[in-house]
Amino acid sequence: QVQLVESEGGLVQAGGSLRLSCAASGSWVSLNVMGWYRQAPGNQRELVAVITSGGSTNYADSVKGRFTISRDSAKSSVYLQMNSLKPEDTAVYYCHARGRVRYGRSEDDFWGQGTQVTVSA
Repeated sequence: QVQLVESEGGLVQAGGSLRLSCAASGSWVSLNVMGWYRQAPGNQRELVAVITSGGSTNYADSVKGRFTISRDSAKSSVYLQMNSLKPEDTAVYYCHARGRVRYGRSEDDFWGQGTQVTVSA
């Protein structure tokens, strides 16, 4: 199994920056995709940014140009640098990974416990 542990979020003023990190531990054959999702009250969980093991990235339109996702494969970690934060970025942010825990098994999805990010106006 794969465990994902996120860093603490926090409270930041609009226009400010915050960096989230997520470390994976456990046992796996491969972790193909790692990324971040978020969920605001009353909303569905939505993709923020993902990065593949090859370094390809994908961002939600709402965060393009403001957020940057990166990955340290040696540390099995993924990071989300969030700049120019807006009140609408307020949400619980979840780390996600998709990988294969043993040969012959299909890929599974793993989630962190979530961390609160609050952006004040």
